[in-house]
Amino acid sequence: ITSPSLCLDPVSLVRDHSIKEKLGELGISVQSYNGDLLYEPWDIYDDEGHAFTKFNSYWEKCLHLQMEPVSHLPPWKLIAGSIEKCSVDELGLEDELEKASNSLLGRAWSPGWGNADKSLTEFVERHLINYSENRLKVGVDSTSLLSPYLHFGELSVRKVFQCVRMKQLVWEKEENKKGKDSVNWFLRSIGLREYSRYLCFNFPFTHERSLLGHLKYFPWNANQAHFKSWRQGRTGYPLVDAGMRELWATGWMHNRIRVIVSSFSVKVLLLPWRWGMKYFWDTLLDADLECDILGWQYISGSLPDGHELERLDSPEIQGSKFDPEGEYVRHWLPELARMPTEWIHHPWDAPDIVLKSAGVELGLNYPMPIVDLDMARELLTSAIFKMWEDEAAARASCSNGTNEVIGDNTGITDGIPKVVLREKGKAPCLTASSNDQKVPSFYNMKQKDPHGKKRAKCMEEGTPGPDKFRDCYNVAGTSRPDGDLCSTAESSAAKKQATTSRCSFSVPQYCSSSEGNSMAQECESPEFKEPWQSQIDIENSSSKDVAMGT
Repeated sequence: ITSPSLCLDPVSLVRDHSIKEKLGELGISVQSYNGDLLYEPWDIYDDEGHAFTKFNSYWEKCLHLQMEPVSHLPPWKLIAGSIEKCSVDELGLEDELEKASNSLLGRAWSPGWGNADKSLTEFVERHLINYSENRLKVGVDSTSLLSPYLHFGELSVRKVFQCVRMKQLVWEKEENKKGKDSVNWFLRSIGLREYSRYLCFNFPFTHERSLLGHLKYFPWNANQAHFKSWRQGRTGYPLVDAGMRELWATGWMHNRIRVIVSSFSVKVLLLPWRWGMKYFWDTLLDADLECDILGWQYISGSLPDGHELERLDSPEIQGSKFDPEGEYVRHWLPELARMPTEWIHHPWDAPDIVLKSAGVELGLNYPMPIVDLDMARELLTSAIFKMWEDEAAARASCSNGTNEVIGDNTGITDGIPKVVLREKGKAPCLTASSNDQKVPSFYNMKQKDPHGKKRAKCMEEGTPGPDKFRDCYNVAGTSRPDGDLCSTAESSAAKKQATTSRCSFSVPQYCSSSEGNSMAQECESPEFKEPWQSQIDIENSSSKDVAMGT
């Protein structure tokens, strides 16, 4: 059996490892191939052999590497025995509670590889040339809209890359600066997708904690009412509300709007970034866990090259910049449709006569701002100072010889761990089969376990682990418990059983819709119905396959 690709997030690694293991027990050989990335995450490393932790350095290295240009043709015939044709309805894949929202998604998207190929051709031939100018416009189809097709495997990222590079060669020959700039910006977006998987694979703990260690001391505000208002697009800030309502109606948002609404959640409302990440995972049609992790860690200041933690952008100013005529807001907020452009992004400042003429009653048919921005800045600054104070106190407590260990379930106590992908003077780690896409192992041969735990048998004897890897994937400067000594998949599986709710997606107990507003038909995701601080398993997330009809 051959599998087209291996997902690289911790949950998928557990799943794929389990499938391979069980099929192997049945005597069935399984090989997986890279079908989702341009480059395998263990093939990209810096001059010291370490994993990159900044995007620009990573992507520059990728662009200088050679990539096999061959696109394999599909087989002319599949031998699969007798298969009866049946409709989607007969398969019973769609839950009754999902039909209303799925019908909305069906208006905006047309699934299938044929439509994916058509969308790619149309974008490359008609819209790519203007991408550098239009990519930040939120009210029009200014991006490729290919992400759902990539997510569901209906379009190959290598095909997208090759098509765009072909255009790049043509425009370079023609000395078309506009075209070259557009290609560079678009390839950068593909690079961010690659980097999200690279980061998630090399630092698998990023789905549950920040890459930068000090963020674990940040005093998040677990306010359920604010989280509900943010989800429903009822914050009183038009651009934020428009984005959240578009998300619910279509399962998609422009990347700039994603940045704005997530920044508002983290910086203005001080909501835990994992709450927003989980909600995006439940509602975005193109929701890759890896991209979700990268985006929210970037916004929350959790990455070395992410947004500064103290940076708080005004939704009013962002609206004037990216939706200057207010057409995007008017489209998704019909209650503000008659507001003059001058006041569309800050209706609370409009004179009473203007509000009355536009039919807007603040606090009734459209909410007042959920929090004052000046107050939000003060609260953010206070939270940052509190974070630094708590970190300093924790360090002082540790240095005074107390028994307290500053760390978490990863065993990492400070900063970003150095992940060694290739040791100097040694050849890259090869898989057992040149055709099989394997997962390297996590361990450090040189450092003893500070907890005094016994090494796994395969480590003590120097024999290969279940994935037939030896010391080809070390985390420098860290030591890990037994669960981390073999493959990433095994490590994630062990953690999944051993960790408590503090390491999972914890969200409010319920996310009901308020009555009498345009979001009243919001369907609750099963994960939000779990008790407060209970463990939320990503594998039971909302079924996006149904939404796409795949």
